[in-house]
Order: sequence, then C-alpha cells, then structure tokens
Amino acid sequence: MTETRTIRALVVADAVLVLTFLVLLVLYVAGGSSGGAADAQVSTSPTSSATASAPGGTSGPAEFRLPSGNIACAMADQGVTCTIASYTYAPPVVAGCTGTTGHVLVLDADGVAFTCETGPTPQVAGDDVATLEYGSSTTAGDYTCTSGTDGVTCTNSQGVGFRLARASWSELP
Repeated sequence: MTETRTIRALVVADAVLVLTFLVLLVLYVAGGSSGGAADAQVSTSPTSSATASAPGGTSGPAEFRLPSGNIACAMADQGVTCTIASYTYAPPVVAGCTGTTGHVLVLDADGVAFTCETGPTPQVAGDDVATLEYGSSTTAGDYTCTSGTDGVTCTNSQGVGFRLARASWSELP
C-alpha cells in the first residue's frame, strides 16, 4: 500500500515538473531572448514522455536528450532550447547578466543566443527523457536537430543554428 502511494506521488510530481517546464518554455519563447536577468530559467532538466524521432525525423514538438544525457533539448514550432549540464568551453558573455551563462542555448526567430540563468546548475537528463540516438534527427516547424557523437546540431530552414558539445559550441553557418 505504501509503495502504491509512493509511486502515485512520484507520478504526480513528474507531471507537475513537465507542466512547469512547458509553461516556462512557452513563456520564454513568447517573450524573446533578451538575455537579461528578468528571463525565466528555462529548465534544469527537461522531463517528458515525448518521443524523439527515428532517423529521418518527425514533425511537431519534441523533447529529447542525447544518449550521454549531458545535453537535452526542447523543440517547438517557435524554436529550440538546448540545455547542457557539463561543459568545458569558456562561458559566453550575456549583456547585463549577473547570473550564470553557458548552460542554455536558444535558437528562434531572433537567431542564436545563450540565456542568463539565475537558478541552480542544470543536471544530466534522466532516463525519463526520450533519447535521440546518435545519427538521428527530429524536426519541429522550421527547426531540425541532429544527434551526433560530437554533440547536437540544430538549425532552421535557412541553415542558421548551432552545434553544441561538452568541449565547444559554435554558431552556424
């Protein structure tokens, strides 16, 4: 009986976390990426039961992690937000930021930008987040992300985007 209650409590807690993440993502994407301290923390570890695509991609919103769990991304028709738990590159400067930078990278209609984070450092994504296997891609709207052993590459239909890995990041094209 106690185990059933514990499982139910964990399921409810997971549902609350997923809803919180989705609300924050919608608010962030709708509010743009000014990078200021007023930006909401996107997510420290996205959780979802959404499925990532098989090779060839799918269409629609998706949340996924790379097989290592170090990088997790959330995609929607309005853009892509990727979170990296551990990195070794020099953190980028975000104007006006008094928090931490380098963990959350966004691609949207305004281009590519790191956000200013004011919350705790993101953790490795859990097994409850769908895995986008190396060599596979997924698509939402005009945005496509591809998982690779060298990190994740996300671009829009014009080829603008980023490559994100533990050792480095770069803006594309």
